[in-house]
Amino acid sequence: MAAQKDPVRGRKKQNWRLCLCGGAAACTVIAVMSLCLGNLRFSPLQLIGLLQGTGDSVSRSILLYARLPRTLAALAAGAALAVSGAVLQNVLANRLASPGIIGVNAGAGLGVTLACATGTLSGLGVSCAAFGGSLITVLCIFLFSRRTNASKTTVILGGVALNSILNAVCESVTVLDTDVAMLSIDFRVGGFSAVSYTRLLPAVCLILAALAVLFTLCNELDVVTLGDETARGVGLAVGKYRMVFLVLAALLAGAAVSFAGLLGFIGLIVPHFVRRFTGNDSGRLLPLCALSGAGFVTLCDMVARLLFAPYELPVGILMSVIGGPVFLYVLVYHKGGHSHYRF
Repeated sequence: MAAQKDPVRGRKKQNWRLCLCGGAAACTVIAVMSLCLGNLRFSPLQLIGLLQGTGDSVSRSILLYARLPRTLAALAAGAALAVSGAVLQNVLANRLASPGIIGVNAGAGLGVTLACATGTLSGLGVSCAAFGGSLITVLCIFLFSRRTNASKTTVILGGVALNSILNAVCESVTVLDTDVAMLSIDFRVGGFSAVSYTRLLPAVCLILAALAVLFTLCNELDVVTLGDETARGVGLAVGKYRMVFLVLAALLAGAAVSFAGLLGFIGLIVPHFVRRFTGNDSGRLLPLCALSGAGFVTLCDMVARLLFAPYELPVGILMSVIGGPVFLYVLVYHKGGHSHYRF
């Protein structure tokens, strides 16, 4: 006798597919709008023509060397930071965990600042420095939680303290080296106005590789989220996989920070919103977080670029204005961020 299908599970799977298709469509529309809108506007037909090599040289240069790298950077940074936040929240079992709050972004920023201070300005060099800084920060937080047996909330507060220390060190370097200070003004605020293919492409390759690995380890991430005892009960090497996920989260955040600067709250806002539709199933959560993060950051960047045209508001400022109230909501509503997830 054939097994009966669960109608509730089938409905959830269908809803998730609709959300995924809707997210992909919305992200595509936002990306096209970002390419078309600005001081010089293109229609979608003109956009296609310019990409095919037709049209005047000025319009094509603006599209290829200003708007296209900026849009690609916003898409990549949004996807990377959103997925990094979702992974950190699952591994640390706390909804307040995100790269910007627990110091991962600040560690990556310090790595980039030190790289600039030593004369390393190549795209791959900056990306590696950002990854190194974010990885060291994640390892510090991980060792702090293991050695002190701290509660989940204490780990977050320790990350906040580490974030302040790293920012202070970064500010000290910029004060002592005026050349680095000039290079890092836009970086500290966060934005895509000065992004270039040289810095973007190596970071995007790292982001795509990390996302590909994470999407193949969704089942293991779900088991780690259930807790150490349950994970060991099914034969999973908890410590090994937890470290793998922390390294991948650090790689995503570090690569994004290397060209986007210190964008905050994306890893908090997007996973919190997406979980309302997917629950905590990583196989559904991570892909939708990637699409939603990419679309959200690109939309915010477009608004920041057009809102006060011809002047431009750094997108990092807009992200902070949006993210601050969301952080307070999660803090109060979820009582410190460690309420039980719904599966």
